[in-house]
Amino acid sequence: MKRTVLMTGRIFSVERREIPRDGKPALVREVVIHPGAVTVLPILENGSIVMIHNFRHAVERELLELPAGTLEVGENPAACAVRELEEETGYVAKEVQPFCEFFTTPGIANERMQVFWATGLTPHEQRLDEGEQIRVEVLPAEQVRQMVTDGRIQDGKTLAILGQYFLRNQG
Repeated sequence: MKRTVLMTGRIFSVERREIPRDGKPALVREVVIHPGAVTVLPILENGSIVMIHNFRHAVERELLELPAGTLEVGENPAACAVRELEEETGYVAKEVQPFCEFFTTPGIANERMQVFWATGLTPHEQRLDEGEQIRVEVLPAEQVRQMVTDGRIQDGKTLAILGQYFLRNQG
């Protein structure tokens, strides 16, 4: 396979891949190369879920999401989850456990999302990165379930994770 870097950005790059096929012209695909990311599912002792309102420039609007962030080069995913939880929500977790993982958009990108369940939460101060516009909101699980159902939550990673969470915790 021939790979050509078309663009290198701050977080990701874009490659053109030419995939050889027997007796046929090569398939050509452009692929976003991403270092991977984590998302955190923060659950308070009373079952409420800590969520964020995050302004996303790509869609030019604020979305209700679970906290998430990109892995630094060589960074342990669990350590990234702890860091992102505190930066974006101000909460510090006593325990962080793997929950699930998935590819975010495998048709165009290789980004793998690793999800962690955070419990034993203690509130502290947010430590937002420059330019981040994030508000924290703690919501009862049943309200979040309704927001998934009625379309108020539109962030794909958040929908995937909450769908899995609610399927595992029916009743």
